[in-house]
Formats: sequence, structure tokens, C-alpha cells
Amino acid sequence: MSDEIRITAEPLDDQRCRFDVSRPVYPSGVRRFGSAADAQGSPLAEAIFAVAGVTEIIVSERTVTVAKQTAAPWPVVGKQVGAAIRAGLSGGAPPVAPEVRRTDPAQDDTLYERVAEIFATRVNPMVAQHGGRVDLIDVQDSTVLLRLAGGCQGCGMADVTLRQGIEALLRDSVPEVAAIVDITDHAAGTDPYFAASKK
Repeated sequence: MSDEIRITAEPLDDQRCRFDVSRPVYPSGVRRFGSAADAQGSPLAEAIFAVAGVTEIIVSERTVTVAKQTAAPWPVVGKQVGAAIRAGLSGGAPPVAPEVRRTDPAQDDTLYERVAEIFATRVNPMVAQHGGRVDLIDVQDSTVLLRLAGGCQGCGMADVTLRQGIEALLRDSVPEVAAIVDITDHAAGTDPYFAASKK
């Protein structure tokens, strides 16, 4: 088995980029880091937050999604994030520490139920008209994690559907939701709207 860590970067917009990694990053589920303080004890997240402008990290299986607030373009920031991912995976410690919830799990459970009802009654009937489906994966620290499926996976309008449709609806109906994160592997869809670029 090769020791090389291969990473492909897929910018989702000016603020967010998804990095697909050839090694497992966090096989036990999905984990969100909202600050450098949250990253303490997780070498991979600590290394990424050391990159200037990084504001949020989502890890899931072999995927790392990074948000930034900086004018520097992803081709520049992405190389730094790629180096940070390699550094975080090359140490002897687990790259991501077990999660310690910052908020009351009961609060997230309540939000999950409210969001799930909106998905079932309003979101999925809307996207089903175009052959799509939206799966609610989890609610962590008031952040909704979702995955687009069916016709939505790989669709060129997926981000518009997410930001102007789903996100607007959720923020209006459940204002307690702090953020919405799409963990879809759009490159694996039947008609992916971006091609992988190697970092």
C-alpha cells in the first residue's frame, strides 16, 4: 500500500471548498469544528485552523470541507489546506479526537425533529419534482448536516437549491439553526457539475 496521501479539491463557492482524501479522516461519522478552540486535541483540525482565514471545518469519512473568510482564492488557500491535511494525517495520534458536544444534546434532538418534519413536508416534495431528494444526516451544535441525492447529486443547480431554497426555508421556519452544511459527494453524481482537480 502506498503511503502517498492523495487529495482532490472541489471549490463549492468563494467561501467553501471540499477536499476528498485517499485515507480515512473520520470514519465514525461527521464532525464539525466551528473554531480553533473546538479543534484542540484533533491534529488535523488544528493544522487546518493554522491556515489564515479558515473559519469552519467539517470532517466526514474521507472528506474535509473547509470554510474561509479571506480574499485569497482557493488555488492558493487549497495548497495550504492540503499540506495541513497531510500533516494532520501523518502523525501517530488519531487525526480527529472523539467529539465533545458543546451544546445540550436534547436541544439538537429537538432541532433534528423540527428540521426532519420540514424536510418531509416541504423540502422533499419540492425537490422530488426534479427527481431529487434531501437526506437529513444529523444536527450537531445547531448545525444541520444534509446530503443531496437523486437528481440533486451532481446537478449544476444544487448550490442554488441549497442556499436559496432549503437554507432560506429552514432559517425562516427554524431560526435556531446556526448553519447548514452539505456533505454530498457531487463529483459522484450521474452528471457532476465540476471535475476533480488534484492538489
